[in-house]
Amino acid sequence: MSNIQTQSAEKPQFYLEEDHHPEGSTNLGFWLYLMSDCLIFATLFATYAVLGRNYAAGPAPADLFDLKLVAINTAMLLFSSITYGFAMLQMERGAKQETLFWLAVTGLFGLAFLGIELYEFHHMIHEGATPQRSAFLSAFFTLVGTHGLHVTFGIIWLVTLMVQVSKHGLIAENRRRLMCLSMFWHFLDVVWIGVFSVVYLMGVVG
Repeated sequence: MSNIQTQSAEKPQFYLEEDHHPEGSTNLGFWLYLMSDCLIFATLFATYAVLGRNYAAGPAPADLFDLKLVAINTAMLLFSSITYGFAMLQMERGAKQETLFWLAVTGLFGLAFLGIELYEFHHMIHEGATPQRSAFLSAFFTLVGTHGLHVTFGIIWLVTLMVQVSKHGLIAENRRRLMCLSMFWHFLDVVWIGVFSVVYLMGVVG
């Protein structure tokens, strides 16, 4: 009778206590996701390469792009990549507050990048350079907008991880998540360098 009461008093377990989510599978799955993102951006770059000279008697890149502003925007994203690297160094040291500080700085640089990009879009649309104006503008807004959307999701992910780290500390799960976000963030930097070179520099100088 006492054994039955003891068993009934025990709380039911609905999950396994041992680690059922190996780190290797997470990294592999995230690399597969990044490869799929590579295919998406490769398709968008190829589309822009085909349509980027079709202006339909509308404005050309040299008429629209402000290279100084784009260079500042590029610096914002590159600085955010550097500060995220500082956050990862602090994570390896186990310094929770310093990690959160550098993550916050990274988020601010990311927001600055998005703010400048939205200003550029608003200015272009105000000048009549809308996506419907020409094939060039359709390809431009799709490529640059898709990258901006990825940065937006990255900032949301960053804020979510900051909340998790502040509540639970630099536990193994949060370290793994921060590492995945690091790969994602640096990937967006690489893509933007391609956008800056192919769309902006070649568009204005070429």
